[in-house]
Amino acid sequence: MRFEKYDNAGAFADSALDILLEDEVQNNLLVSFAKTDSANTSSWFLATVRDNDGSIVLTAACTPPFNIVLYETGNKPNDAAVKLLSDELKNMGILLPGVLARQELAVRFASEYAKRTGYYRHTTMNIMRLDEITVSERSPGGCRPLREDDFYFIPYWERAFSEECNIEVYELKARAEQLRQRLGQDTFYIWEDNHPVSQAAQGRRTENGAVISSVYTPPFYRNKGYASSLVTELSHMLLDRGAKFCCLFADANNPISCGIYRKIGFYDLCIYDEIKFSKSAPLLYNR
Repeated sequence: MRFEKYDNAGAFADSALDILLEDEVQNNLLVSFAKTDSANTSSWFLATVRDNDGSIVLTAACTPPFNIVLYETGNKPNDAAVKLLSDELKNMGILLPGVLARQELAVRFASEYAKRTGYYRHTTMNIMRLDEITVSERSPGGCRPLREDDFYFIPYWERAFSEECNIEVYELKARAEQLRQRLGQDTFYIWEDNHPVSQAAQGRRTENGAVISSVYTPPFYRNKGYASSLVTELSHMLLDRGAKFCCLFADANNPISCGIYRKIGFYDLCIYDEIKFSKSAPLLYNR
């Protein structure tokens, strides 16, 4: 086994991108590391583990202090590679808050890296893919891009979305500034039925597809099909723009949202776990 760390995203892509694209949807996060436009990636952790034949068997990436993202080539378990990566991270003094990977891999890495400190399952996500839309019905209203006059409510919707999804919650001002960069980009959309009722966005692009994110409807407007209509319309736009597929992360413990996506045409690919490391959690458990 041989551990290899890369100094920049370009070198990482040269080595690992082709392998990551073999499971492109599953690896949409890792592909985004490899295809970044950022000029300075020297602070990132980008690495692979190769077997004795020189073939990459494990790929890892993170932007400290965020979670490490992992992929075992062909989803073939390799405990020796996982142990080597864990040992190298500890030798380098890199302290990780958690891991994000296919469920079985995430658990094995956590048990190796954090076996003395403890860990817990923070979220479980269903990675879903759409190649063809299978519904035609729409709720009342229509889809439009984000506008400047939406900023009296959009940062609050984004915060509520983050809280419900159990992910990082941005400060309102910081999130508003991030969203303003999307104005005029046609990547963030509102479903409006006389007034705004739902939101969804185009997230990262992969080599051949696009990720849908930030799907949120305030509680008062739920069960009216607004989110379903918006995701359907956004999927249409992304496919029309040349994406061969759309994909998204759905809460695996929320059968309602997963069921809505399946009706649109999304299908299940795999389960991802986000596992957090914590001294107060000696055993893996569902939060």
